Amino acid sequence: MSRSRMEQVKKKINVICLLKVVKSRYTYNELSKLTRLPITVLARYVNGNVLPSDERADELYRILTEKIPLEEIISSKLVLDESGYFDSSRVIWDVNLLRLISHKAVIPFMGRKIDKVMTAAVDGIPLASFVAEELDADLVIAKRYKEVGVKDFLEATYVIGSSAVVSSLYIPKNALKKDDNVLIVDDAIRTGETDVALIRLVEKAKANIVGIFILIATGKDWRERLQKRTNAPIYVFTEINPKPLEVEQRK
Repeated sequence: MSRSRMEQVKKKINVICLLKVVKSRYTYNELSKLTRLPITVLARYVNGNVLPSDERADELYRILTEKIPLEEIISSKLVLDESGYFDSSRVIWDVNLLRLISHKAVIPFMGRKIDKVMTAAVDGIPLASFVAEELDADLVIAKRYKEVGVKDFLEATYVIGSSAVVSSLYIPKNALKKDDNVLIVDDAIRTGETDVALIRLVEKAKANIVGIFILIATGKDWRERLQKRTNAPIYVFTEINPKPLEVEQRK
């Protein structure tokens, strides 16, 4: 199969993923009115019984992304409890949604050479995996413990929020090479301390930070904290603005 044909098939699969994500919030009747397609046709697409034509795939993708932004879908899936904490599990567990987000996440980096996609365990792993696949890059996972069997590590310590608890992130020393181009991916950010630790790990490896992609961001202080450590561009997919002192991301 030629590369152009593979891209066309991939585009059609993306449209089916988008329809499945949107179907979780809208009825077939609503989607039919929105797309002007019969319910039976939409059901065949959603169930994977048939792929749309190239022209229809383009048109469906345009209509759905214009009328129902992914950012809106993400916000609708966040659950806030009575204390103001938000639970993003319905986002990071939604494979179809993450696949669609990864397509958008790589747009700012198209044409750039990216060797590694780096994230912190554990919630950032699913999205980072999809992004790494899109970029044909290796995945590097920073963990909060040293793995048995790995002899040498790079380590970065950080304070967890305002708790005064010191934690560390570790990666195998050979996970990053000198001059590797690294994209940092994070599922959620509030204080930025975890991302600063990731930046420090990249610096210790003498690699280059191409950019930072954040799925969900809350608050403002984190941006200044990151910009003090790196000049790399920071891209935020969804920002939420909870009431001050009421919402903290459990991270």
